[in-house]
Amino acid sequence: MNSLYKLRSFLADFHPIVHSLIVGTVFARAASSMSMPFLAIYLGKHTDMSPVLIGLTIGAGSLAGSVGGFVGGTLSDLFGRKRVMLLALYVWAFVFLGFALGKSTLLFLLLNILSGLCRSIYEPVSQALMADVTEPEKRFRVFSLRYTAINLGVAVGPLLGAALALHAGALPFLMTAIVYFIYAVLLQYLLHYFGIKQIEGQKKERITFRSAWQVIARDAAFRYFIAGGILAQISYSQMSVTLSQFVTGKFADGIKLFAVLMTVNAVTVILLQLPVARWSEKRSPLRSIAIGSVFFALGNIGYAYSLAWWMFIGSMVLFSIGEILCFPASSVFVDRLAPEGMRGTYFGAQSFINVGSFIGPALGGFLLEAYGGSTLFVVVALISLASIGLYTSGQRRFEARQIPS
Repeated sequence: MNSLYKLRSFLADFHPIVHSLIVGTVFARAASSMSMPFLAIYLGKHTDMSPVLIGLTIGAGSLAGSVGGFVGGTLSDLFGRKRVMLLALYVWAFVFLGFALGKSTLLFLLLNILSGLCRSIYEPVSQALMADVTEPEKRFRVFSLRYTAINLGVAVGPLLGAALALHAGALPFLMTAIVYFIYAVLLQYLLHYFGIKQIEGQKKERITFRSAWQVIARDAAFRYFIAGGILAQISYSQMSVTLSQFVTGKFADGIKLFAVLMTVNAVTVILLQLPVARWSEKRSPLRSIAIGSVFFALGNIGYAYSLAWWMFIGSMVLFSIGEILCFPASSVFVDRLAPEGMRGTYFGAQSFINVGSFIGPALGGFLLEAYGGSTLFVVVALISLASIGLYTSGQRRFEARQIPS
């Protein structure tokens, strides 16, 4: 009875569309993690691209996403979350179909740019919608639940992807396309059923791209937050690109190890998310982000000097704790910075940190090819630590503007 009461209380705490988005996130991320973490390996086997060119191709999606997030977020403030989210999902489904059928280097580059645009539009808009329909004091829990849902999907996806990729390299991308299309159709129905259009109509503010950009450009706290996020993403992006190349070059069964590491990452987040979230709710977002950055650095240093599977797995656990601390806290910080009526714009502008996800794979590919994995992961560990100073400067400016003049 107590468990049933807790379930009812949990369901009553949040708007039904929050639950719909969280459940959908599980399946969507399971599908994408069957394919995208293996894209670097897939390109290496099916094209003659060098590690640097593979890094640039994958990073191009993140670079496009750094602009797409701001555009998509502002469009969602102008025209509503529903239209923008659904358009991104439908296009995304066809992008994954293109990965499954594509052959040329140029096509893969264009598809990855589109994929980055779709992700950068859908994800911040969905976060903004969750915040729209949730009371401020409950938003940290919503963002933590969303992050847990992401990792539930990622816990399953890589192992399925590894199994499918061993038999047919393109099959994971085809399966991802099908799942995303089904998700888009179901979400379209649910958004209509739960009256999201009416909710948006009550909250809509007059805003233009020019006014949105002016607000963002004048926000010094947000600028420092973005700069810190760029450095953090340079470090974090190595996990999905150069780490896969590093372990497949180090071990004969490296593709299996990489799949295990992705699952360890997700399982660690799932198991520790709740206790860490309870700890973080009582502290400032800056403190969580700073401690998380230290754990990112420890994990990267661990990769640099790991000689066996268990050492890589231990390093991934440390790295994953950094994720648990940093990502939900970053969403809370952006939510606090955003003026009312511009939440979509701010969550979208957060995608500017994806510049780091463009620089990271290219820099990582160069360091891996020129100096080896040990040097690569020590360098990105130092970059992760450097981000703390920028986050701290952003927090100081945020606190200063709260003081009445």
